[in-house]
Amino acid sequence: MQLGMIGLGRMGANIVRRLMRNNHSCSVYDRDPAPGKALAAEGAHFAGSLQDLVASLETPRAVWVMLPAGAPTEQTITALTPLLAAGDVIIDGGNTFWQDDVRRGATLAEKGLHYIDVGTSGGVWGLERGYCMMIGGDEKVVRRLDPLFKALAPGRGDVSQTPNREGRDPRVEEGYLHAGPCGAGHFVKMVHNGVEYGMMQSYAEGFDILRHADSEALKPEHRFSLDLADISEVWRRGSVITSWLLDLTASALAHEGGLDSYSGFVEDSGEGRWTIMAAIEEAVPAEVLSAALYTRFRSRQSHTFAEKIISAMRKGFGGHIEPTANKG
Repeated sequence: MQLGMIGLGRMGANIVRRLMRNNHSCSVYDRDPAPGKALAAEGAHFAGSLQDLVASLETPRAVWVMLPAGAPTEQTITALTPLLAAGDVIIDGGNTFWQDDVRRGATLAEKGLHYIDVGTSGGVWGLERGYCMMIGGDEKVVRRLDPLFKALAPGRGDVSQTPNREGRDPRVEEGYLHAGPCGAGHFVKMVHNGVEYGMMQSYAEGFDILRHADSEALKPEHRFSLDLADISEVWRRGSVITSWLLDLTASALAHEGGLDSYSGFVEDSGEGRWTIMAAIEEAVPAEVLSAALYTRFRSRQSHTFAEKIISAMRKGFGGHIEPTANKG
Protein backbone atom coordinates (compact mmCIF):
# COMPACT_ATOMS: atom_id res chain seq x y z
CA MET A 1 0.00 0.00 0.00
CA GLN A 2 0.89 3.67 -0.24
CA LEU A 3 1.13 6.02 2.71
CA GLY A 4 1.98 9.68 3.02
CA MET A 5 3.78 10.61 6.25
CA ILE A 6 3.84 14.14 7.64
CA GLY A 7 6.28 14.60 10.52
CA LEU A 8 9.59 12.78 10.47
CA GLY A 9 10.73 12.86 14.06
CA ARG A 10 11.89 9.79 16.01
CA MET A 11 8.68 7.85 15.55
CA GLY A 12 7.45 9.20 12.21
CA ALA A 13 10.68 8.37 10.40
CA ASN A 14 10.89 4.89 11.90
CA ILE A 15 7.27 4.14 11.03
CA VAL A 16 8.18 4.93 7.42
CA ARG A 17 11.24 2.68 7.61
CA ARG A 18 9.27 -0.23 9.05
CA LEU A 19 6.62 0.11 6.34
CA MET A 20 9.23 0.20 3.58
CA ARG A 21 10.90 -2.89 5.06
CA ASN A 22 7.55 -4.60 4.55
CA ASN A 23 7.29 -3.49 0.91
CA HIS A 24 4.91 -0.58 1.35
CA SER A 25 5.45 2.67 -0.59
CA CYS A 26 5.88 5.90 1.38
CA SER A 27 5.90 9.58 0.49
CA VAL A 28 7.30 11.82 3.21
CA TYR A 29 7.14 15.48 4.20
CA ASP A 30 8.55 17.53 7.06
CA ARG A 31 9.12 21.27 7.47
CA ASP A 32 12.78 20.38 7.85
CA PRO A 33 13.78 18.75 4.54
CA ALA A 34 16.79 16.90 6.01
CA PRO A 35 14.99 13.81 7.42
CA GLY A 36 12.89 13.54 4.26
CA LYS A 37 15.96 13.52 2.06
CA ALA A 38 17.55 10.90 4.30
CA LEU A 39 14.49 8.68 3.92
CA ALA A 40 14.49 9.29 0.18
CA ALA A 41 17.96 7.76 0.09
CA GLU A 42 16.40 4.68 1.70
CA GLY A 43 13.60 4.44 -0.88
CA ALA A 44 10.88 6.90 0.16
CA HIS A 45 9.49 9.60 -2.13
CA PHE A 46 10.57 13.03 -0.88
CA ALA A 47 7.88 15.71 -1.05
CA GLY A 48 8.84 19.35 -0.78
CA SER A 49 5.35 20.48 0.26
CA LEU A 50 1.96 19.19 1.36
CA GLN A 51 0.75 19.67 -2.21
CA ASP A 52 3.60 17.52 -3.54
CA LEU A 53 2.87 14.86 -0.95
CA VAL A 54 -0.81 14.63 -1.87
CA ALA A 55 -0.07 14.65 -5.62
CA SER A 56 2.33 11.71 -5.22
CA LEU A 57 -0.36 9.41 -3.78
CA GLU A 58 -2.99 7.42 -5.65
CA THR A 59 -6.63 7.69 -4.55
CA PRO A 60 -8.04 6.83 -2.13
CA ARG A 61 -5.12 8.39 -0.28
CA ALA A 62 -3.96 7.67 3.25
CA VAL A 63 -1.97 10.42 4.96
CA TRP A 64 -0.51 9.88 8.44
CA VAL A 65 0.17 12.95 10.60
CA MET A 66 2.84 12.28 13.25
CA LEU A 67 3.29 15.61 15.00
CA PRO A 68 3.03 16.96 18.56
CA ALA A 69 -0.53 17.16 19.83
CA GLY A 70 -2.30 20.50 19.79
CA ALA A 71 -1.55 23.36 17.42
CA PRO A 72 1.02 21.60 15.17
CA THR A 73 -1.37 18.74 14.41
CA GLU A 74 -4.45 20.99 14.18
CA GLN A 75 -2.79 23.42 11.79
CA THR A 76 -1.43 20.66 9.59
CA ILE A 77 -4.78 18.87 9.28
CA THR A 78 -6.46 22.20 8.49
CA ALA A 79 -3.94 22.86 5.70
CA LEU A 80 -4.13 19.28 4.42
CA THR A 81 -7.92 18.94 4.26
CA PRO A 82 -8.64 21.07 1.15
CA LEU A 83 -5.93 19.21 -0.79
CA LEU A 84 -7.67 15.84 -0.38
CA ALA A 85 -10.63 14.26 -2.19
CA ALA A 86 -13.68 12.36 -0.96
CA GLY A 87 -12.74 8.91 0.29
CA ASP A 88 -9.23 9.92 1.38
CA VAL A 89 -8.11 9.17 4.96
CA ILE A 90 -6.26 11.31 7.50
CA ILE A 91 -4.55 9.28 10.23
CA ASP A 92 -3.40 10.99 13.43
CA GLY A 93 -0.79 8.82 15.13
CA GLY A 94 0.35 11.35 17.75
CA ASN A 95 -0.86 11.79 21.31
CA THR A 96 -3.92 13.89 20.51
CA PHE A 97 -6.62 14.56 23.12
CA TRP A 98 -9.43 12.16 22.22
CA GLN A 99 -12.18 14.78 22.25
CA ASP A 100 -10.32 16.60 19.47
CA ASP A 101 -10.52 13.36 17.47
CA VAL A 102 -14.29 13.20 17.91
CA ARG A 103 -14.62 16.77 16.65
CA ARG A 104 -12.25 16.27 13.71
CA GLY A 105 -13.90 13.03 12.68
CA ALA A 106 -17.30 14.72 12.45
CA THR A 107 -15.94 17.77 10.62
CA LEU A 108 -14.02 15.73 8.05
CA ALA A 109 -16.97 13.38 7.49
CA GLU A 110 -18.99 16.38 6.31
CA LYS A 111 -16.36 16.85 3.58
CA GLY A 112 -16.40 13.18 2.58
CA LEU A 113 -13.08 12.46 4.27
CA HIS A 114 -12.28 9.74 6.78
CA TYR A 115 -10.39 10.25 10.04
CA ILE A 116 -8.56 7.55 11.98
CA ASP A 117 -6.89 8.12 15.36
CA VAL A 118 -4.07 5.74 16.22
CA GLY A 119 -2.64 5.70 19.72
CA THR A 120 0.88 4.46 19.05
CA SER A 121 3.21 2.93 21.63
CA GLY A 122 6.72 1.75 20.89
CA GLY A 123 8.90 4.82 21.14
CA VAL A 124 12.37 4.75 19.63
CA TRP A 125 12.34 0.93 19.67
CA GLY A 126 9.35 0.56 17.37
CA LEU A 127 11.40 0.10 14.22
CA GLU A 128 12.74 -3.21 15.51
CA ARG A 129 10.12 -4.27 18.06
CA GLY A 130 7.03 -3.02 16.26
CA TYR A 131 4.33 -0.64 17.46
CA CYS A 132 1.39 -1.43 19.71
CA MET A 133 -1.54 0.47 18.19
CA MET A 134 -4.95 1.42 19.57
CA ILE A 135 -7.16 2.57 16.69
CA GLY A 136 -10.34 4.63 16.49
CA GLY A 137 -12.50 5.20 13.42
CA ASP A 138 -14.85 3.54 10.97
CA GLU A 139 -14.42 -0.24 10.88
CA LYS A 140 -14.47 -0.45 7.07
CA VAL A 141 -11.73 2.16 6.75
CA VAL A 142 -9.63 0.49 9.44
CA ARG A 143 -10.01 -2.83 7.61
CA ARG A 144 -8.89 -1.21 4.35
CA LEU A 145 -5.75 0.07 6.07
CA ASP A 146 -5.10 -3.28 7.75
CA PRO A 147 -1.96 -4.09 5.67
CA LEU A 148 -0.30 -0.94 7.04
CA PHE A 149 -1.22 -1.65 10.65
CA LYS A 150 -0.18 -5.28 10.39
CA ALA A 151 3.22 -4.28 9.00
CA LEU A 152 3.76 -1.83 11.85
CA ALA A 153 2.57 -4.13 14.64
CA PRO A 154 5.00 -6.41 16.50
CA GLY A 155 3.18 -9.61 15.53
CA ARG A 156 2.59 -12.57 17.80
CA GLY A 157 6.28 -13.19 18.42
CA ASP A 158 7.00 -15.47 21.37
CA VAL A 159 4.19 -14.12 23.57
CA SER A 160 2.14 -17.05 24.81
CA GLN A 161 -1.53 -17.15 23.81
CA THR A 162 -4.00 -16.04 26.47
CA PRO A 163 -6.43 -18.83 27.38
CA ASN A 164 -10.10 -18.49 26.38
CA ARG A 165 -9.54 -15.99 23.56
CA GLU A 166 -11.17 -18.21 20.95
CA GLY A 167 -13.49 -16.27 18.64
CA ARG A 168 -12.05 -12.84 19.49
CA ASP A 169 -10.47 -10.38 17.06
CA PRO A 170 -7.12 -11.96 16.04
CA ARG A 171 -5.63 -8.54 15.24
CA VAL A 172 -5.28 -7.89 18.96
CA GLU A 173 -2.83 -10.77 19.29
CA GLU A 174 -0.76 -9.22 16.47
CA GLY A 175 -0.45 -6.01 18.52
CA TYR A 176 -3.14 -3.70 17.18
CA LEU A 177 -6.72 -3.05 18.26
CA HIS A 178 -9.72 -1.39 16.64
CA ALA A 179 -11.04 0.14 19.85
CA GLY A 180 -14.16 1.85 18.47
CA PRO A 181 -15.25 5.05 16.65
CA CYS A 182 -13.20 8.24 16.29
CA GLY A 183 -11.54 9.12 19.58
CA ALA A 184 -11.59 5.61 21.04
CA GLY A 185 -8.04 4.84 19.95
CA HIS A 186 -6.52 7.88 21.62
CA PHE A 187 -8.77 7.40 24.68
CA VAL A 188 -7.33 3.90 25.21
CA LYS A 189 -3.79 5.20 24.59
CA MET A 190 -4.40 8.02 27.06
CA VAL A 191 -5.26 5.58 29.83
CA HIS A 192 -2.33 3.38 28.74
CA ASN A 193 0.00 6.30 29.41
CA GLY A 194 -1.69 7.07 32.70
CA VAL A 195 -1.05 3.48 33.80
CA GLU A 196 2.53 3.87 32.57
CA TYR A 197 2.95 6.83 34.95
CA GLY A 198 1.82 4.67 37.88
CA MET A 199 4.08 1.74 36.96
CA MET A 200 7.11 3.98 36.57
CA GLN A 201 6.42 5.67 39.89
CA SER A 202 6.13 2.29 41.63
CA TYR A 203 9.50 1.11 40.33
CA ALA A 204 11.06 4.49 41.14
CA GLU A 205 9.90 4.50 44.75
CA GLY A 206 10.96 0.89 45.26
CA PHE A 207 14.49 1.52 44.03
CA ASP A 208 14.70 4.69 46.11
CA ILE A 209 13.91 2.63 49.23
CA LEU A 210 16.55 0.08 48.28
CA ARG A 211 19.12 2.81 47.65
CA HIS A 212 18.60 4.26 51.14
CA ALA A 213 18.73 0.91 52.93
CA ASP A 214 22.15 1.94 54.34
CA SER A 215 20.87 5.23 55.75
CA GLU A 216 22.64 6.50 58.88
CA ALA A 217 19.17 6.99 60.37
CA LEU A 218 18.95 3.20 60.71
CA LYS A 219 20.55 1.02 63.35
CA PRO A 220 23.92 -0.30 62.10
CA GLU A 221 22.67 -3.88 62.19
CA HIS A 222 19.64 -2.89 60.07
CA ARG A 223 21.64 -1.31 57.26
CA PHE A 224 22.21 -2.98 53.89
CA SER A 225 24.48 -1.85 51.08
CA LEU A 226 22.57 -3.13 48.06
CA ASP A 227 23.56 -3.41 44.39
CA LEU A 228 20.61 -1.90 42.52
CA ALA A 229 21.86 -3.04 39.11
CA ASP A 230 21.94 -6.65 40.28
CA ILE A 231 18.57 -6.37 42.01
CA SER A 232 16.92 -5.00 38.88
CA GLU A 233 18.55 -7.76 36.84
CA VAL A 234 17.38 -10.59 39.09
CA TRP A 235 13.85 -9.15 39.14
CA ARG A 236 13.81 -9.36 35.34
CA ARG A 237 14.17 -13.15 35.55
CA GLY A 238 11.10 -15.00 36.74
CA SER A 239 9.69 -12.26 38.97
CA VAL A 240 6.01 -11.29 38.80
CA ILE A 241 7.01 -7.65 38.30
CA THR A 242 8.95 -8.16 35.07
CA SER A 243 8.24 -5.61 32.33
CA TRP A 244 9.91 -3.65 29.58
CA LEU A 245 10.13 -0.71 31.99
CA LEU A 246 12.13 -2.92 34.38
CA ASP A 247 14.36 -3.96 31.47
CA LEU A 248 15.11 -0.30 30.78
CA THR A 249 15.77 0.37 34.46
CA ALA A 250 18.21 -2.54 34.68
CA SER A 251 20.03 -1.29 31.60
CA ALA A 252 20.34 2.24 33.00
CA LEU A 253 21.58 1.04 36.40
CA ALA A 254 24.11 -1.32 34.84
CA HIS A 255 25.48 1.57 32.79
CA GLU A 256 25.48 4.15 35.59
CA GLY A 257 24.61 2.95 39.07
CA GLY A 258 24.14 6.39 40.59
CA LEU A 259 22.29 7.83 37.56
CA ASP A 260 24.32 10.99 38.05
CA SER A 261 23.76 12.17 34.48
CA TYR A 262 19.99 12.33 35.05
CA SER A 263 18.45 15.48 36.45
CA GLY A 264 15.44 14.04 38.25
CA PHE A 265 13.34 16.72 36.55
CA VAL A 266 10.46 14.71 35.03
CA GLU A 267 8.17 16.10 32.33
CA ASP A 268 4.61 14.96 31.69
CA SER A 269 3.38 14.82 28.13
CA GLY A 270 -0.33 15.46 28.70
CA GLU A 271 -1.89 11.99 28.69
CA GLY A 272 -1.48 11.61 32.45
CA ARG A 273 -3.44 14.80 33.04
CA TRP A 274 -6.14 13.76 30.58
CA THR A 275 -6.44 10.36 32.26
CA ILE A 276 -7.10 12.03 35.62
CA MET A 277 -9.63 14.35 33.96
CA ALA A 278 -11.44 11.30 32.56
CA ALA A 279 -11.40 9.63 35.97
CA ILE A 280 -12.96 12.73 37.53
CA GLU A 281 -15.65 12.94 34.83
CA GLU A 282 -16.45 9.24 35.29
CA ALA A 283 -16.26 9.44 39.11
CA VAL A 284 -13.67 6.65 39.09
CA PRO A 285 -11.09 6.70 41.93
CA ALA A 286 -7.53 6.82 40.55
CA GLU A 287 -5.33 7.40 43.58
CA VAL A 288 -2.14 5.83 42.23
CA LEU A 289 -2.29 7.53 38.84
CA SER A 290 -3.07 10.90 40.44
CA ALA A 291 -0.17 10.58 42.87
CA ALA A 292 2.20 9.63 40.04
CA LEU A 293 1.21 12.74 38.08
CA TYR A 294 1.57 15.04 41.09
CA THR A 295 5.00 13.57 41.84
CA ARG A 296 6.12 14.66 38.39
CA PHE A 297 4.96 18.18 39.21
CA ARG A 298 6.91 18.08 42.48
CA SER A 299 10.02 16.79 40.71
CA ARG A 300 10.39 20.17 39.04
CA GLN A 301 10.96 21.76 42.43
CA SER A 302 13.22 19.20 44.16
CA HIS A 303 14.63 15.92 42.94
CA THR A 304 15.15 12.45 44.42
CA PHE A 305 16.78 9.28 43.18
CA ALA A 306 13.26 8.06 42.34
CA GLU A 307 12.88 10.82 39.76
CA LYS A 308 16.23 9.85 38.22
CA ILE A 309 14.90 6.31 37.82
CA ILE A 310 11.85 7.71 35.98
CA SER A 311 14.08 9.91 33.81
CA ALA A 312 16.14 6.85 32.90
CA MET A 313 13.05 4.89 31.89
CA ARG A 314 11.69 7.77 29.79
CA LYS A 315 15.00 8.10 27.97
CA GLY A 316 15.09 4.35 27.46
CA PHE A 317 11.71 3.89 25.78
CA GLY A 318 11.15 7.26 24.15
CA GLY A 319 14.49 9.00 23.87
CA HIS A 320 13.19 11.77 26.16
CA ILE A 321 15.96 14.04 27.46
CA GLU A 322 15.03 15.85 30.65
CA PRO A 323 16.28 19.42 31.17
CA THR A 324 19.88 19.39 32.45
CA ALA A 325 19.66 22.83 34.04
CA ASN A 326 17.59 21.38 36.88
CA LYS A 327 20.00 18.73 38.12
CA GLY A 328 20.09 18.37 41.83
